[in-house]
Amino acid sequence: MSDDLIQRVLKVIATSKRIPLETVTIDSDFQQLTIDSMDAVEILFAMENEFDISIPDEEVRSVRNVRQMCEGVERLLAAKSDAAAKQ
Repeated sequence: MSDDLIQRVLKVIATSKRIPLETVTIDSDFQQLTIDSMDAVEILFAMENEFDISIPDEEVRSVRNVRQMCEGVERLLAAKSDAAAKQ
């Protein structure tokens, strides 16, 4: 996973939650960051806009920390890239 992707995810979370960027790390748990379900929806939309991807609802339910969010975004970007290459 690239540092650029991680930094972009961290920035989206910090901006959406209105918390200092340095308080969000790849190892942060959503509970530690006091991210509730309403925050999660806002972060989800921000991630979709930032990366121009569509995040399926079923994937969102299993995400509990920043690392899982980064891995999910990376997976969706790879799938999008594969789909574009096949066209």
